Amino acid sequence: MTVELHHTVDGPEDAPVLVLGSSLGTTGAMWDENVPALAERFRVIRYDTRGHGGSPAPDGPYAMEELGADVLALIDRLGLERVSFCGLSIGGMIGMWLASEAPERVDRLVLCCTVPHFPPPDLWNERADTVRAEGMGPMVDPALERWLPPEVRAARPEAEEHLRGLIASTPPEGYAGCCEAIRDMDLRPRLGSISAPTLVLAGSDDPSTPAEKVRPIADAVPDARYLELEGAAHIANVAKPAAFFAAVSDHLDGK
Repeated sequence: MTVELHHTVDGPEDAPVLVLGSSLGTTGAMWDENVPALAERFRVIRYDTRGHGGSPAPDGPYAMEELGADVLALIDRLGLERVSFCGLSIGGMIGMWLASEAPERVDRLVLCCTVPHFPPPDLWNERADTVRAEGMGPMVDPALERWLPPEVRAARPEAEEHLRGLIASTPPEGYAGCCEAIRDMDLRPRLGSISAPTLVLAGSDDPSTPAEKVRPIADAVPDARYLELEGAAHIANVAKPAAFFAAVSDHLDGK
């Protein structure tokens, strides 16, 4: 059963629609720095993944099919036939599922700092067990170290604090349920069926989904393009907002 995702909408009503899917442990507010520029050209829809932010957090485990169906239900509820989709981390995993499951609904696709399969399962079991037992506290500092390079954290402490607040406030059961969705996910067989023009973005300094594990998506998706954002870690849109915007907007414009 789908859940009704919390979402926000920015930009002109008659502009092309861009849906943004966020990282594990964040909400649509992860895109705050990017939205003003994107909303000048696109109708931007940001949603909170099941178990995050203002969206319901039913008991886990969740499945990638459920997370993707939640987004399809949101698009239906908004009366949208076809959208472009940009997802980062688990948002990109949902994007791969959407574009392969419902190709008629996805115009153009951006997959950022994501992978189609993420072993070992013990990693995700440990995270899920930890937050259910201890809350989100143990996840916060390790996540920030993966999300932003040291130089960005030093130069822009406000960006780090923004992300710190997002992960610290994530419902533990929602985080755990999404960890279990990633644990059980294998989207590799779906990649060859993605027909939407696809841009695959990686961060050169991403320890979570290193560039060498992201690039094979571009090799498997027909005619996909690959681009590496220098100096970006896992939350590449925050570390390198200008380069991220340039890459995404050019792709959505068909360049």
